[in-house]
Amino acid sequence: MMIVIILGCIFATALAAPQNFYRPQQPQNQQSYSNKPIIPIVSESNELNPDGSFSYSYVSGDGSQAQAQGYLKNQGQKDAEAEVIQGSYSYTAPDGTPITVNWIADENGFRAEGSHIPTPPPIPAEIQKSLVQISQGQGAQPQGQYRPNPFQGQGGFSRPSRPSYRF
Repeated sequence: MMIVIILGCIFATALAAPQNFYRPQQPQNQQSYSNKPIIPIVSESNELNPDGSFSYSYVSGDGSQAQAQGYLKNQGQKDAEAEVIQGSYSYTAPDGTPITVNWIADENGFRAEGSHIPTPPPIPAEIQKSLVQISQGQGAQPQGQYRPNPFQGQGGFSRPSRPSYRF
């Protein structure tokens, strides 16, 4: 009877042992994550303040680094509050080019700057002139005479005001 129990335990252990795990094939020219060197963090700082402002930074052993600071702008003003975060990061590209990105995120969105980021071509002079005229209120004026909405403000009845033009 003891032999049956021992054989049963050996059989159960054999079934419970890991079998062939699925490991996807890596192309020969790529290293797997387990073969890549571990890059240490050389220095790190992290500060979180009671008012919600913060700052952090780190430098790694391969020279890459990042830093950021953030705060709440117009705190207590319900419609004017905005979180402002600005920072930068840098690293060395695979071709050896140093890459640095400076960025800011606020009520105007996310904006990044770096010498490696493509820039749009310059605005043609004709379009620039039109933009200046529009910003100064000198845009195209409608032809004809303006006629106000006759129904607006009469006896509490009004419909959406739309300017009408007589030609």
